[in-house]
Amino acid sequence: MSRGQILDEDISASSQWSDSTAAKYGRLDCEEGDGAWCPEIAGEPENINEFLQIDLRSLHFITLVGTQGRHAGGIGNEFAQTYKIKYSRDGSRWISWRNRQGKEVIEANRNAYDIVLKDLEPPIIARFIRFMPVIDHSMNVCMRVELYGCEWLDGLVSYNSPVGQQMTLNGQYIYLNDSVYDGAMSNSMTEGLGQLTDGMCGLDDFTHSHVYNVWPGYDYVGWTNESFSNGYVEIMFEFDRTRNFTTMKVHCNNMFSRRVKTFQKVVCYFRSESDWEATPISFSPVMDDVNPSARFVTVSLYNHMASAIKCQYYFSDIWMMFSEITFQSVSFHQQVIFLFIPFLGDDPTHKVDDSNTRILIGCLVAIIFILVAIIVIILWRQVWQKMTDSYDHVYSSMYSESSFPRPQRIPVSSRCGVWNIYAISYIHIHVYFVYFSAASTNTSSKSPPVSVQEGVPHYAEADIVNLQGVTGGNTYAVPALTMDLLSGKDVAVEEFPRKLLTFKEKLGEGQFGEVHLCEAEGIQDFMDEDFSFDVIENQTVLVAVKMLRTDANKNARNDFLKEIKIMSRLKDPNIIRLLAVCMSSDPLCMITEYMENGDLNQFLSRHEPEGMIALLSNAPTVSYSNLHHMATQIASGMKYLSSLNFVHRDLATRNCLVGKNFTIKIADFGMSRNLYSGDYYRIQGRAVLPIRWMSWESILLGKFTTSSDVWAFGVTLWEMLTFCKEQPYSQLSDEQVIENTGEFFRDQRRQIYLPQPPMCPDPVYKLMLSCWHRNTKERPSFQEIHHTLLDYSLNVNKNH
Repeated sequence: MSRGQILDEDISASSQWSDSTAAKYGRLDCEEGDGAWCPEIAGEPENINEFLQIDLRSLHFITLVGTQGRHAGGIGNEFAQTYKIKYSRDGSRWISWRNRQGKEVIEANRNAYDIVLKDLEPPIIARFIRFMPVIDHSMNVCMRVELYGCEWLDGLVSYNSPVGQQMTLNGQYIYLNDSVYDGAMSNSMTEGLGQLTDGMCGLDDFTHSHVYNVWPGYDYVGWTNESFSNGYVEIMFEFDRTRNFTTMKVHCNNMFSRRVKTFQKVVCYFRSESDWEATPISFSPVMDDVNPSARFVTVSLYNHMASAIKCQYYFSDIWMMFSEITFQSVSFHQQVIFLFIPFLGDDPTHKVDDSNTRILIGCLVAIIFILVAIIVIILWRQVWQKMTDSYDHVYSSMYSESSFPRPQRIPVSSRCGVWNIYAISYIHIHVYFVYFSAASTNTSSKSPPVSVQEGVPHYAEADIVNLQGVTGGNTYAVPALTMDLLSGKDVAVEEFPRKLLTFKEKLGEGQFGEVHLCEAEGIQDFMDEDFSFDVIENQTVLVAVKMLRTDANKNARNDFLKEIKIMSRLKDPNIIRLLAVCMSSDPLCMITEYMENGDLNQFLSRHEPEGMIALLSNAPTVSYSNLHHMATQIASGMKYLSSLNFVHRDLATRNCLVGKNFTIKIADFGMSRNLYSGDYYRIQGRAVLPIRWMSWESILLGKFTTSSDVWAFGVTLWEMLTFCKEQPYSQLSDEQVIENTGEFFRDQRRQIYLPQPPMCPDPVYKLMLSCWHRNTKERPSFQEIHHTLLDYSLNVNKNH
């Protein structure tokens, strides 16, 4: 509205005071005309239905609205104290919006100039939106409004389903109905949308909810097999037009201890024109009787063309519960079809009388398709520009204040899509923008302020030297001041003869180089006096060799030399040491320590905690005291890095190496290994982020500090105490992990924390939670973490 993407002709109203208070002047933060839209009020209050209407031209997913009164430079002082919203998907059937507690009236303004933003819970899926001020004749009302959201790319306009049912559990009623469904409801739900499309996924325990002051079971729509003699629940999905479907994702509860499981099988039928296809597709997910976490089940739809899909979900236990169903598809009209016109005529030697006509028709058809392709490309660019402009508006709205933005100002929902990243909202466009800005050497200082630990620089701003690194991204973030101090110093490492290196295996590779596991002969002779290997004399030693490719560009070569300079200064018993270099000829190499037991992730996943299970399976074990000892070493190594104002940025068990007697050393080449590619979230091929280990401010604001390393340490500690048997937030998709960081930002107590591992003592889990504190100032320093772990170890030993 305020930026003009919504045109004047798409804004209408029931009435107006005058031409200068017409609907087109009802734009947030604008004071054109007389400064707002003002309805002409007549009649009794209960009969007044004045409205300001916006036509979005297509279905949109609206998560947030804003209102103002008529200020007009201090001349006007009219505003709406409360209002209602109605919406429509087709322009004929209008639906009154209600919040999750059933309330229609929305609290609005208390003066004419402040902007009041309100989250729409549940969000609205509609083309037409009406703002309806509640008028009581005690004062005149005027409104300026704004909408926040994105185009509804799913294309789903309604789903028809059996009504959700009621469960009795331990004398408590669990209501599994679709409480926000906006269609007709009797024995079935028809022509509406509701909780299955509201962008909110249910918790593992269906008796609890993200939403406050609601009944048990609120997040799920559920059914019992006792009510369905055919053994399945049938849901029909209607779409705006014929679409090409790739996948369907169904978020299911799997609390099998309560006789709730994901569906055993789904059979889907497709309707492209008026008839249903005779041959359906069928999919059976793997049943999971071990992990009770709720999860998305992804069903491939094999690029079927359809305007409606009918799916039959078969029960695998007494109850089946869904909280969200999404479709990935492309509108048929968005597909650019290239036709190749063949030679006309069966025999090229046989002259056809109408050959010239055929050639002319072929040329005309080709020209038409070229023009259509050009038009589609132009429209695509315009839509993209509108989406970018919308993001710009949200960005400016979010950070218009000098202080840290208010949590409710961010419209976060998994339903706002960005083309091929199907479940990322505008806030996530901002995430990527900020991250790429932060990752460049010449970073702009536009990132909004965020509170950080005192004395720790903002490493995502212009005072940071970011190195590409041979393995895809050097881990350590180095303050420019420190880099300047190092620039005049020579590299204090010896040249090592290449002929004494024996290749064993490739550990990983990146854009500019590779990491190899090698045996080094006689490397002890090249060591500093303060460093020695615990090996027999003349025995070969395992080392990791980072090798720069000979075709690497000049910038990569310079970064490689800087990385050597930085690594040569790191001298701590819990940090991998640079041992020697090969610089006399290409390819350039740096030789670092390698520990014989490999990385901590693989080491722990091959072991079991001490106990009965390990005894029965005869598996190798690691005691809790050994885990604690390793965690203390990681904290010690990070304490050393933080004392130098270095930020690791990728602390995880995959980046910790294990030696003899559970010795731990922190490394930096986990990103280069294909084994851990699933731990990194790739953004359009341009960057990879370990989002499951990253703090909320690193993902949302591009801030990498010692405090964000503390967050990652908490996740690393969680990995260790689960013996690396599962990925952090394994029940969440990558997009949902990013969504969860938005909940940390908004701080409305909806954020999801990693659960306490079964063998984790309460004090250690309390330490983890302190590492994940929203406020960076309230997270402990690595010095405090190290001290806490040492104290806890002493107390445990005393008690034993």
